Amino acid sequence: MPVGGCGRVGLGRHGRYGGSEPRPTVRSVRGLARWGAQATTQDQGDLIPHMAPSRPRAGRSRKPRPGLFQALRLGGRRSWLIVAAVLVIVAAAVTWALQDSSTSPTVRTAMPVGVPGHWTLKFDDEFTGSSLDTAKWSTGWYGSGITPPVNKEEDDCYDPAQVSEGGGALNLTLIRKSENCGIADPLYAGGLVSTQGKFSFSYGFIEARLLLPGLRGNPSDVANWPALWADGKNWPEDGEIDVAEGIAGRMCAHFHNAAHSSEGLSAGSGSGCPSGTYTGGWHTFAANWEPGIITYYYDGVDIGSVTSGVTSAPMFLVLDYAAQGSGQVPDTMKVDYVRVWQHP
Repeated sequence: MPVGGCGRVGLGRHGRYGGSEPRPTVRSVRGLARWGAQATTQDQGDLIPHMAPSRPRAGRSRKPRPGLFQALRLGGRRSWLIVAAVLVIVAAAVTWALQDSSTSPTVRTAMPVGVPGHWTLKFDDEFTGSSLDTAKWSTGWYGSGITPPVNKEEDDCYDPAQVSEGGGALNLTLIRKSENCGIADPLYAGGLVSTQGKFSFSYGFIEARLLLPGLRGNPSDVANWPALWADGKNWPEDGEIDVAEGIAGRMCAHFHNAAHSSEGLSAGSGSGCPSGTYTGGWHTFAANWEPGIITYYYDGVDIGSVTSGVTSAPMFLVLDYAAQGSGQVPDTMKVDYVRVWQHP
């Protein structure tokens, strides 16, 4: 994932591990390389006081008031129609009130935060189960079991044991643990999930709601190296959309393609790392990928767009929690949901 600004040079998630290409000078950026597969209130009562009925005046007698059915007979057909309409309304209201919400829920299709329009939900995981839905997600980077990291700048292996689902969230945990995954001296084990081989799309609105740990001692800074991104099968030609990547304590948005594989293109005219605090609570991160333009949204606010070299090849989703150098462990990145919409 890219890094522009934020005190780092954006390298992208991939990068080349080994090889003859010069290693980019960075302080903390991912260079994106593939290993393995590719480089009721109680009734209060009647408040009207009870009063004795008045006596009729002498010389006058009271006639009994007509009953309901007599009144209806006297009122004719219109009265019966009114009563019938009232009964229909009452019956409908009672039927609705007695419906069991657990068996007949009111279905409301979720829409992108802050971006109205006509959308069709194409992918959705609310993480309400007790284990990862393997029909949608795989763990690890292009492999099974413990795999190498995405980027050669990472000091971690990806371990399925660091991926769990429970409490209404996906949990990606980073711990200090040295494992054998094909890189030299890994210090940490982290969690990664992707939809590679299970769900991919061309153009659409990507959105996820994340809870990101803050840095101890400076809790407004993002700890470690969290990322939400989409990647093409053939990198960098197919492109890479970094929706949200933690770089030097800030959340950043970039796009990588063949012409900008290392540094990437920043969202907007700045660094792609907007001001604001994105730790200490839940926040939404999104990207609207359209022909010729990608617009990024943090908490429903437009933070900038990329309009150069936007690709159209299908991409899959990736979420990971990694470390470079001195990591803050143990720590966990939580994911409330991941959704993708497209225009009908």
